[in-house]
Amino acid sequence: MKGISSSPGDYVHFKSLVPVQKITIGAKQWKYYDFGPKTVSPLVCIPGIAGNADVYYKQIMCLSMKGYRVISIDIPCVWNYHEWVHAFEKFLDTINIYYIHLYGTSLGGFLAQLFAQHRPRRVKSLVLSNTFLETHKFSASMPWAPVLSWTPSFLLKRYILSGIRDGPHEPFIADSIDFVVGQVERLSVEDLSSRLTLNANAVAVARLLLSDSFITLMDTNDYCAIPQQLKDQVTERYLGARRAILKTGGDFPFLSRSDEVNLHLQLHLRHVGVEPNPGFAQDISKNGNAGNSANEKNGGGGFDDPQEDRGSLGHDDHDETDQSEPSGSGSSKLDEQLLSNVRLYLMKLETTPLLVHAPTLFLALHLYVATLCIFWKPLMMVV
Repeated sequence: MKGISSSPGDYVHFKSLVPVQKITIGAKQWKYYDFGPKTVSPLVCIPGIAGNADVYYKQIMCLSMKGYRVISIDIPCVWNYHEWVHAFEKFLDTINIYYIHLYGTSLGGFLAQLFAQHRPRRVKSLVLSNTFLETHKFSASMPWAPVLSWTPSFLLKRYILSGIRDGPHEPFIADSIDFVVGQVERLSVEDLSSRLTLNANAVAVARLLLSDSFITLMDTNDYCAIPQQLKDQVTERYLGARRAILKTGGDFPFLSRSDEVNLHLQLHLRHVGVEPNPGFAQDISKNGNAGNSANEKNGGGGFDDPQEDRGSLGHDDHDETDQSEPSGSGSSKLDEQLLSNVRLYLMKLETTPLLVHAPTLFLALHLYVATLCIFWKPLMMVV
């Protein structure tokens, strides 16, 4: 299993800055990240079968610094689509969010469409990437779906990872695959079996009330585990949707082509009327931590995690206190430090032969005289 020490440097920085949050609602446990100004309508990211909340860390970091709020979730253990809709709605109610913008990839895109179908008033826009409209093809290819809950974890992981093409890849695509494989290793057998069960249930998305102008389709042109036929069905369904075509990116463009994906997400959010709040990024840059002081000024809530778990950007309270002290206090500390250094140096001279330090004795005496001048300068000015 990949540990954080062997993870990419930007992911390590993300983990030190953004706290993971966990809540239990009924029998469902939710793990998620919520970062950005609370006054902005959030973009909620839903992963596919082989993903979790961590796979969108590049979107969280980039978009939050632009002034957007991003929430990335783990799909909880739900076994049918009605259960998913009700569970997700309760989750949003618990964290006090009503209107949302959804970004889903693969199975996550399918779940996003289903939620938009059954709760049309809550979904303001959709970004769909490498996804599908119906699961009949997957259901036909998994006749052993009824025994998923009894299947060992290693077999489920092998089945999921078999959908990723082997062979040489571009460096960024190879890195994205390595990262996702590391996240799959952390999934429990319940997580794996419930997601595969969702993928195998024969269900289709009905027509949405959401206008096509509020939908963006973001697909990759190279190899993807989702058959091209299913991706074409999505394109044909949403003819008026905005198109964002990525030349390459594989199954995980949000990792391998994060700059392009983030740009398209920003364009989508601006197109549907979401205005960023740049004060959040300015507050983090100014204070050097991931606290929500910007959000508190705007009436937003704070994180559930303790303050010490939120990480920093290289500043601490010590430095800020020192910088705010009067200049006179700083000069007195400098005088005391110089005198202390000279005393230590002279003590060292007393414990060692004089000839050894003869070349530097004159320098020490000169330093001592200079220190005395600095120390007595205030008295001389008074006289």
